[in-house]
Amino acid sequence: MASFEQLLNFGDQTSTLAHSPLEVTMAMLISLTLNLIIATIYRKTYRGTRYSQDYVQTLIMIGIVTTILIMVVSNNGAIAFGMFAAFSVIRFRRTLGQSRDLAFVFFAMAIGMVVGARLYEMACLITVLVGGAIFILSKINAFAPRRASHLLTLRMTSDMDFEQLLKPVFEKFTDGVQLMSVSSAQAGMMTELRYGMQLKIGASTPKLLEDLHLVCGNNRVVLTPTGNELDG
Repeated sequence: MASFEQLLNFGDQTSTLAHSPLEVTMAMLISLTLNLIIATIYRKTYRGTRYSQDYVQTLIMIGIVTTILIMVVSNNGAIAFGMFAAFSVIRFRRTLGQSRDLAFVFFAMAIGMVVGARLYEMACLITVLVGGAIFILSKINAFAPRRASHLLTLRMTSDMDFEQLLKPVFEKFTDGVQLMSVSSAQAGMMTELRYGMQLKIGASTPKLLEDLHLVCGNNRVVLTPTGNELDG
């Protein structure tokens, strides 16, 4: 029991309150400045159609709040343990639009932690190096897919032989097609198909849709890009 109490009370518990107002203010201003840079990099490099101002402002707040938390819990095991227990019950319900959004959350948190640890020069250096790498990778469009990939969803009447009917269209417009799912719709009167596909270089999307509508009897056809999104 004594060892557990020592674990919670290691260090001088009053040291967490020893930060001068000037030091706290400087740390928060540095964190704000660096996270504003991170937010600007996110905005400049964003590729998509679901840009969220709320998300960018949240990035900045996450970085600043993390700085405050690190300054509070430094050298105080009791407060750190209590904050860990409190934050462990929090559940974030928001679904991020892209995988890179999660990376920027960690980026902002990491900078906030480094600033909170009063390693200001390291925080500035990390922001410049990581932010510069993100900016360069985005501008040169690194690791982009060589071909446009799409998800095709269409419906045909249940009496149609969809494999034979769609084969000529796929051979004309695509380099590769994979059947992902087959399901019935409208009380079994329709068959809904989902394909993953790679279009040929120079393939005309309007003509592809026109041929698909002819084959499907003008039933529902949805062609969704799954590679790079349009710029926001």
